Amino acid sequence: MKKIIGIAAISLAFIWLSGCANGGAFLSSHQTSVELGENNYQIIANNISGSSTVGYILGASYSLGGVSYSGGVVRVDGTGQIYNEAINSLWKNFESKYGSAKGESIALTNVRYDSEMLNLFFFTKLTVTVRADVVKFTE
Repeated sequence: MKKIIGIAAISLAFIWLSGCANGGAFLSSHQTSVELGENNYQIIANNISGSSTVGYILGASYSLGGVSYSGGVVRVDGTGQIYNEAINSLWKNFESKYGSAKGESIALTNVRYDSEMLNLFFFTKLTVTVRADVVKFTE
């Protein structure tokens, strides 16, 4: 019986450690200082959002403070770069409504994110949504 339990524990550890995982956060820290107290900007978009989803078989998703993690044995949905994909989705949604952002003096402000997790016995899914306002500088 001890031998069976040992083999089962080693097998589960092997399966868990040989899987995929991701984690990260959109922690924005820039060295550029911009003064928004003057009348040198215009809010051109409110509450623009972008989302990304990743799903795993035999996995788990969890959040520690401002960071969400997900991992499992086999990834069945998404690429695993959830924060990067969410920001890219945000810009794509912005450009589909307001036109191209290239060459413009714009910035994201009030950036916030939400994460939604689904943990089932054999499946986990993590969705990250990034929301922000967009300002355009006039000077």
